[in-house]
Amino acid sequence: MQGQEAQAEVKRRSHLLAVLGLGVLGLAFASYALAEVAQKGSLRVAFSGSFTPKKLPRTGEAPIAVRLGGDVSTTDGTDPPGLDRIEISISRGARIDPEAMPTCSFAQIQPSSTTYARKVCASARVGQGQFNAAVSIPEESPYPSRGTVTAFNGVEHGKPVIYLHIYGTEPLPTSFTLPLSIGRGHGSFGTILRGNLPSVDAHVGFVTGISVTLNNVTRHGRSYLSAGCPAPEGFPGTSFPLARASFFFYEGPTLSETLVRNCRVR
Repeated sequence: MQGQEAQAEVKRRSHLLAVLGLGVLGLAFASYALAEVAQKGSLRVAFSGSFTPKKLPRTGEAPIAVRLGGDVSTTDGTDPPGLDRIEISISRGARIDPEAMPTCSFAQIQPSSTTYARKVCASARVGQGQFNAAVSIPEESPYPSRGTVTAFNGVEHGKPVIYLHIYGTEPLPTSFTLPLSIGRGHGSFGTILRGNLPSVDAHVGFVTGISVTLNNVTRHGRSYLSAGCPAPEGFPGTSFPLARASFFFYEGPTLSETLVRNCRVR
C-alpha cells in the first residue's frame, strides 16, 4: 500500500507541475500577444507600450502617463549579444516639458540605493520601472540581475535628460544610472530619447529586459508629459503611432518596432 500511495503522490505532483508549467507557458505567450515582436535571426525583442488616460482633448493637451518596455530573448536558447543603446521616439502629439519639474544631478544619485535616490531627488522623480539581466560574473558586471528603475528629471552638459537610476541587490548590491538624452524627432515622432548602456562582455552579463513608466505629474499647473488625441474633426477617436522603440546590440542587429495605439476624444 505504501508503494502505491508513493506512486500516486508522484503522479499527483507530476500533474501539478505540468499544469503549472502550462500556466507559465501560457503567460509567456500572452505577454508576447500583448506586445509587438521584432526578430532577426534567433534574436527577438518583444516591445510593449501603453498610455493613460485613453480619452484626450482633440485640440490642446492633457497630462498623460506612458509605459514603454522591451524584453530580449533568443529562439534557440543561446545568449543574446550585449545591448549597446536604446532609442525611443515618442509621438509628435505628445510633449515632454523638462522645465515643469525640478532637476536632479547625476552625482546625487550615483551610486546609491533606490531608497536614497528617491529621498534626495523626490521632487525630480518622473517615473519608475523594472530592469532584468543575466549576470554570469557578479564581480565584473555593472548590472544587477534584477533591479528597480527610477526616472528623474535632470540636466547634463546644459541639456535636459531623463536619468534612469537602476538598483538591485542580487547577486551583489549594484547601481548604475543611464542618462536618456531628449532630442527633437522627425515625421510622426516629435521627441527622441537616446541612451547608451555600459559595455559588457557577453560572458559577464547581458540585459534581458527594461521597462519604464513616465508618470502623469503636474507641478504649478505645468505637466511633465502631455498629449492630445489627433482624431480628425467629426471622428470620436483614431489610431496613432505612440512610439517607435529601437534596441541596438553590440556586434549584432538593430531591432525596432512602431507601437500603434488608439485614443478617444473626450
